[in-house]
Amino acid sequence: MATEDHVRGGRETGGTRLREPLASVRLRDGTAAERPLRQLTAGEVVAAVPWRSARSARGQAHYPGYYWSATSGGHVIYESRLELARLLLADFDPDVTAIAAQPFLLRALAGVRVRRHVPDFLLLHAGRLADPAVAEALAWPGELFEDRGWGYEIWSGADPVILANVRFLAGYRRPGMPPDSVTAVVRDEVRPGDHVGGLLDRLEGRCPRPQAKAGVLRLLWQRILSTDLTRPLDAGSVLEVTM
Repeated sequence: MATEDHVRGGRETGGTRLREPLASVRLRDGTAAERPLRQLTAGEVVAAVPWRSARSARGQAHYPGYYWSATSGGHVIYESRLELARLLLADFDPDVTAIAAQPFLLRALAGVRVRRHVPDFLLLHAGRLADPAVAEALAWPGELFEDRGWGYEIWSGADPVILANVRFLAGYRRPGMPPDSVTAVVRDEVRPGDHVGGLLDRLEGRCPRPQAKAGVLRLLWQRILSTDLTRPLDAGSVLEVTM
């Protein structure tokens, strides 16, 4: 998850006083660039590489890895199952147009302490935690980001049914799975009030049932079709055309 540490007295280790929030990004050539947070743009962050790489070791509590994102068209690192869950939901969100993991190192004065923080993700767009100590430690960057015009979220999980449905649909996020010709046939056959099972029955003879089912799930991932994801997906799920 995000790193957090601090130095008392408003000074860095070398004794230099921090005058304003600073952000450091890691460039693709391996070097780092630091600038005032007020000068950092979302485009620069998205174009950079993660501040740190995912690490794994025997016995560690978290499970890091790489997730292939349909939004970014490439792999995005995560450091825990919680981060992977948030990634899935971001990748499924049509309002999210870019995802940057471990996007930058933030250094800022919070009270009399210099704090450092690496956000888990930056989401480019077209609840609070119960533990007060954790909430206080993670809430302070939000004030800085809001001053910059960016949103800040402390995320602690999602409805398990919604997450399970999105995780299942994510299996159909890659382009060409199934072929576009299949999804076109499925899309043309959808009628108002259709249930998944009824639609698949009607498609018999036009394409194999497994392909038709994959086409429905692909269209749900693309948000071309929608259904109530607060209930488990099954043959009785009602479909609506959204695009």
